[in-house]
Amino acid sequence: MTSHPDPTTRCHRPPAPVDLGLVLPPFVRGGGDPTSHRAGRDWWFAWTTPAGTVTLLLTDEGGEVVASAWGDGADWILDRLPDLVGGRDDPSGFVPHHDLVARGWPRLRTWRVPANGLVAQMLVCSVLEQKVTGREAFSSQRQLVRRFGSPAPGPGEELGLVCPPTAAEWARIPSWAWLRAGVDGARSRVVVTAMRVAGRLDECADLPLEQAHARMRSLPGVGVWTAAEVAQRALGDADSPSFGDYHVAKDVTLALDGVVGDDARMAELLEPYAGQRYRAQVVITATAGHRPRRGPRRSLPTHLPTRF
Repeated sequence: MTSHPDPTTRCHRPPAPVDLGLVLPPFVRGGGDPTSHRAGRDWWFAWTTPAGTVTLLLTDEGGEVVASAWGDGADWILDRLPDLVGGRDDPSGFVPHHDLVARGWPRLRTWRVPANGLVAQMLVCSVLEQKVTGREAFSSQRQLVRRFGSPAPGPGEELGLVCPPTAAEWARIPSWAWLRAGVDGARSRVVVTAMRVAGRLDECADLPLEQAHARMRSLPGVGVWTAAEVAQRALGDADSPSFGDYHVAKDVTLALDGVVGDDARMAELLEPYAGQRYRAQVVITATAGHRPRRGPRRSLPTHLPTRF
């Protein structure tokens, strides 16, 4: 067995019970994701922080989250441990306004919206998911990270984990490599442009949410859907529903109205949950499930926004 340096370890006991099995899955980008691995109660992540690469292990030990980290980014990510497991998210004011939400809310009380603070990194993933199927996006991310990323420090490398490229490395990826990974020029240009101001993007983690969204959306090709996807992972934003998603508005409106509607109708239905509209969206879709898919079997977009 390979010997590794001792990890830096922190423990955090959230003030209310938190289920890591509900909080952490949004960080997993499909099957074969080289930046994540789950083994029982152990959640492993390979990330690239502003301080350097890190392998992070999170485990729930009887209500206490134990975090171990290896690499130059260890202290950076561990300082954010409470936020990472939902410390910014306060569900205490959430009140169900629909019977379906009232039925589903009890089993999601231990879910929190995470905030890992890695705004630029989460933005890359979200841009790759624009206008393509989830399978295609995850394949592109997997290829690019394995080719241009770096082995995860400590035991992460033995698990096959790879840390994503740095902002500078994302910006240097040649056009042919993007195309070979299935990423068209429009999306790759958004990533390259964004990575040139990655430092300003990562500052969003410490800004009020309204300012953070405005800064992200000031970039060409970053609109309401992309910013929401980032906010749901990097900022702990419980009020950023997935407007512009190919499926979400249809699923939410069908669940609450009985008929399929659009973003405008979803906005009306979620208005009573102002301040926690994303929480309401998750409770609704988790409780009602997805609407039936009719017609011949084909590749259906799972992350296709109608706008960016």
